Amino acid sequence: MLKDILKTKLEKLENLKRAGMDTYPEKTERNFYNGEALDGFDKLTAKEIILAGRVRSFRPMGNAAFAHIEDESGKIQIFLSKKNIGEEKYKLFVDNIEIGDFIQTKGKLFKTKKDEKTLDVSDWKILSKSICPVPTEYFGIKNSEELLRKRYLDLMLNPETREVFRKKNIFWQTIRNFMANEKFLEVQTPVLEHIPGGADAEPFKTHYNALDEELYLRISLELPLKRLLVGGYEKVFEIGRVFRNEGISREHLQEFDHMEFYAAYWDLEKGMEFAEKMFKEIVYKVLGSYEHEYENNKINWNVKFPIVDYFEEFKKATGLDLKTDISIKELCAKAYKLGIKYEKSYGKGRMIDTIYKRTIRPKLIQLCFLVGHPIEVSPLSKKDSKNPKRALRFQIVAGGSELCNAFSELNDPIDQRERFKEQVKLREAGDKEAQMMDEDFLEAIEYGLPPAFGFGMSERLFAFLLNKSVRETVIFPAMKEK
Repeated sequence: MLKDILKTKLEKLENLKRAGMDTYPEKTERNFYNGEALDGFDKLTAKEIILAGRVRSFRPMGNAAFAHIEDESGKIQIFLSKKNIGEEKYKLFVDNIEIGDFIQTKGKLFKTKKDEKTLDVSDWKILSKSICPVPTEYFGIKNSEELLRKRYLDLMLNPETREVFRKKNIFWQTIRNFMANEKFLEVQTPVLEHIPGGADAEPFKTHYNALDEELYLRISLELPLKRLLVGGYEKVFEIGRVFRNEGISREHLQEFDHMEFYAAYWDLEKGMEFAEKMFKEIVYKVLGSYEHEYENNKINWNVKFPIVDYFEEFKKATGLDLKTDISIKELCAKAYKLGIKYEKSYGKGRMIDTIYKRTIRPKLIQLCFLVGHPIEVSPLSKKDSKNPKRALRFQIVAGGSELCNAFSELNDPIDQRERFKEQVKLREAGDKEAQMMDEDFLEAIEYGLPPAFGFGMSERLFAFLLNKSVRETVIFPAMKEK
């Protein structure tokens, strides 16, 4: 069946060529978008205009035919008749043009008896002949996996999908404009690194032929950006792709867009004020409102973000007090009692984090600042001088989802070295997500890293605002081959 359809399409392509048409011309004479023709109808009716787009419907009726063509600005009806374009060119159109083809049409606007704005075609030409059958809007692809795998068809068939990525552009442009208005310098740092750092994640490896070296794809933007504070910049940010060799879930992909900023001489309190202001700006620009739904829960951003204490919530959920010297054995016993799976290689920090993610985070539905994480799960953040077991750190959490990570930066090189040593022990014990010793970064901060605040967030926030999985909001998500 498909073979027959393809054969027929190729025959129609040859028919157009034999008629002297260039079936894939370079030039298009379009002088108005379809949306402009519709919006400016009253002013354009006396003027001959040229429109272009993909044929989305086609209804031949003997000596005349109606069709719709669509460009990015919208869909408009066109009318063709033997009287206006001549029998030969009319027959060429009716016999060989199909849904999916791109065409250019010249003519004047009028309204049909049903009051639909329409272009009365006086001439046309082919712009691109489709030789693969395009699914229709009504009988198209229903399998969501197939639509993600062939996103171009999803975009072609579903205007709401195209709208998602227009909103995503607003999302990143809002962030970029907000940071620029706050006098941050945008920079670009390397994607390939000798030592991946700045997050707990397993990296991807690659080989650099010119240097004959094994390198890693970055898992974070953090350590290069903090080097810039050492160099004398005070407010820097980057929006870039990061790569983490971890599982796929509603909130996780192996590659995604990420934003981090670092500000010298800022403390945690100033960082919280800034983050709240920025999030409210993003939400309103993307949604046009401060309220939205996420998994049947209404989230309201137009409030003062409340503060939730990590240690207090952990004690409520488990009965364990993180202020005391809790052992790995106690944490494992508690996890077993709660039915939480864990790996034998997990250290104290990973055990605490695993229990938190199974017991506390799913219940944090309404927007909050989660503050005061254990120092064991925060190897790059400064300790709280009032309680050295706590980090000066926060996350914005809503709907059971972590939407950012931020902390006062650890700028004591001796303390940082000891934290890295603990991470290396965990890595040697089998924790692939533990961080590595980065001697170059340590040397950099030994020259002096000013007191600073750091913040990171990813496109997970955008997916959260639209109540979609992350891969639904990635234009070409990674998909397993059939």
